[in-house]
Amino acid sequence: DVHLVESGGGSVQAGGSLRLSCTASGFTSDDSYMGWYRQAPGNDCELVSSISSDRGTYYADSVQVRLTISQDNAKNTVYQRMNSLKPEETAVYYCAPGVGRDIATMVCFGYWGQGTQVTVSS
Repeated sequence: DVHLVESGGGSVQAGGSLRLSCTASGFTSDDSYMGWYRQAPGNDCELVSSISSDRGTYYADSVQVRLTISQDNAKNTVYQRMNSLKPEETAVYYCAPGVGRDIATMVCFGYWGQGTQVTVSS
């Protein structure tokens, strides 16, 4: 079974930084797309960033420049470095073994992992 463990969230002030980690088991994360999603209360689950097997990356417009997704094959772990965080980015962050509409309908329900809470205060 595919299982993902997210960690690294916490409480920071606006402008602060965090590095989220997602460790995979049950599959090899560098063989497929990996995505970071987030869901704030009352909002839809949204794709924030992704990385492909050939290290191509995608970032949502709202996070361009401030976020960096990376991967450590030896640890089967994907990271998301977040800088200059904003209060509106307070959310539960999830990683997923892929991207797309089907993935988005499952990931923020904790289908693969429980997510990690990020709280940004003003």
